[in-house]
Amino acid sequence: MAGNFISRGFRGRRREDPAVASRVPPGQYLTPDFPVLSAGPTPLTPLARWDFTITGAVGQSRRWTWDEFRALPSEAITVDIHCVTKWSKLDTVWEGVAIDTLLAGDETDGAFVTAFCDGGYTTNLPLADLTGGKAWIVYAYDGAPLAPEHGGPARLLVPHLYFWKSAKWVRGLQIMPRDRPGFWESLGYHDYGDPWREQRYRGD
Repeated sequence: MAGNFISRGFRGRRREDPAVASRVPPGQYLTPDFPVLSAGPTPLTPLARWDFTITGAVGQSRRWTWDEFRALPSEAITVDIHCVTKWSKLDTVWEGVAIDTLLAGDETDGAFVTAFCDGGYTTNLPLADLTGGKAWIVYAYDGAPLAPEHGGPARLLVPHLYFWKSAKWVRGLQIMPRDRPGFWESLGYHDYGDPWREQRYRGD
């Protein structure tokens, strides 16, 4: 998620390689690093107390403990990511559970989702942007458990939107019939956040 804090050693550079230029949205810079940005302190939730829930406008609410979640079918994902603060990182490698897997066999009357997280962070998304192989709950990055500063033990990954939509420390999804702004959206960020349309702030 976007924020006011950034890790030491961030080295942005303007994209110059024409072979990758088509993969980098307007106004973005490539970085070899993985900058750390967040809206507050890093939560540290013991795995024994971690769970993930799906609630709201669904046929049946669902809950998984950490062990139950890790037992679900998982997949490796290689995607480009783009932060609203203008850095992009290509070919990032994750492992996690598809939102499609979590919702399989359930029915919903909702069209929108609020992702909620440890630390009180929320972000809103259309349900259609989380299904159809477009989003995951990930728990590993580059072959290792996801570090707390990058959202571990688990974060939402929605790579086709600006990275603040890929909420860190995610603990659940609430499915709703109507849209409701999340943390940054209520402070002026764009409601949707398409990097290819430079939807950074309200009105873009």
